Amino acid sequence: MAMYYRVRSLLSAVKTTRHFSTIPSPPPTAFSSQFQNVGFIGLGNMGSRMAQNLIKAGYNVAIHDINFNVIKMFTDMGVSAKETPFEVAETSDVVITMLPSTSHVLDVYTGPNGLLHGGSLIRPRLLINSSTIDPETSRKLSAAISNFNLEEETGNWEKPFILDAPVSGGVLAAEAGSLTFMVGGSEDAYLAAKPLFLSMGKNTIYCGGAGTGSAAKICNNLAMAVSMLGVSEALALGQSLGIDAETLTKVFNSSSARCWSSDSYNPVPGVMEGVPASRNYAGGFSSKLMAKDLILAAASAKAVDFKCPLTSQALEM
Repeated sequence: MAMYYRVRSLLSAVKTTRHFSTIPSPPPTAFSSQFQNVGFIGLGNMGSRMAQNLIKAGYNVAIHDINFNVIKMFTDMGVSAKETPFEVAETSDVVITMLPSTSHVLDVYTGPNGLLHGGSLIRPRLLINSSTIDPETSRKLSAAISNFNLEEETGNWEKPFILDAPVSGGVLAAEAGSLTFMVGGSEDAYLAAKPLFLSMGKNTIYCGGAGTGSAAKICNNLAMAVSMLGVSEALALGQSLGIDAETLTKVFNSSSARCWSSDSYNPVPGVMEGVPASRNYAGGFSSKLMAKDLILAAASAKAVDFKCPLTSQALEM
């Protein structure tokens, strides 16, 4: 427990910056061969599919989740399951977290059985947080982890690193392995981690120092929320005016209204195969999570004194 409170105190006290230059950069090639043992924490709609793609790519994956049913699904496939995040860290070269909210991330990292529970030394050389959280927390976690050391130094790697690497593409892209990763943190660590990202996705974009991946994600989801509301409203109006939704979608996708919400994730049942709208809205990105992301966007805007009227309206809806 003493370690838990020490890290919590460190997270609260650290001065956040917009750069990661105070942390030494490892050589990008020195770490790539050290990723065979991958820990994955958070096996929801997104995480379970991401972990499956890592397994398909040949990585030795150890998992943890609080959902017994999803754990059993993986253990039935012969995948090793651990009871706590700390046990995952003890057997992993890199740990990926994919969790619903900031509070879950902090618990997994700094809780009594969290990844940082074992004193000032940790085994994983790299921690990758693909959860959507606020940039401030991502920067604080990065600064906190810079105070830890590795249990065993490998090559020129003397310190552990963390990347904030949220994703875009939804459940369908997670299953297909075509996600886009938006990554903040050490650029050299990002380059070393690219083979991992490309085992789960098709696009990786380096955004800058710690917290910029998180910032990119909340801005992306803000734009997506507003566009989805606009597409949904326009399609509903069109049907009320007597235009078939499929026909109106063809108009959108051949005209200036074309966007991801119209051509890849259409919200009207029956217009597009394989999307949640045509599966009774099952297995998609929940409105509860979108509301959470809009809350993050609104809080981040307030922190920099930036007015975002569309964010507020989308959140209210």
